[in-house]
Amino acid sequence: MSYGYQAIFIYLVCSILFVLALLLLAKLLRPSMPSPVKQEAYECGIRAVSTARGRYTVRFYIIAILFVIFDVETVFLYPWAVRFQQLGWFGVAEIAVFLLILIAGYVWAYKKGALEWV
Repeated sequence: MSYGYQAIFIYLVCSILFVLALLLLAKLLRPSMPSPVKQEAYECGIRAVSTARGRYTVRFYIIAILFVIFDVETVFLYPWAVRFQQLGWFGVAEIAVFLLILIAGYVWAYKKGALEWV
């Protein structure tokens, strides 16, 4: 084993030992007084009515994915707005095409019924 790899190995072992020592020290020093209230899933003051393994409709996930996709796409408007003066009419045409594609996606999702809750 060459000298360079030995140094990396020693650094890795020291890092792991340091983390384990800190975790052990924290376990020994922290106060530990478990109670039924602290053992509940959420400490928000409301008792859990059912398990957290409930089923959700697929519609919820579709709306969430659509939100993320369209939200990320609108983030691309910021760099365009920063360079608006320098891009000129070419930049306006580019953003018009971008927004047309975005609006077409919204219209498609609306026609498919992906934005309806009921």
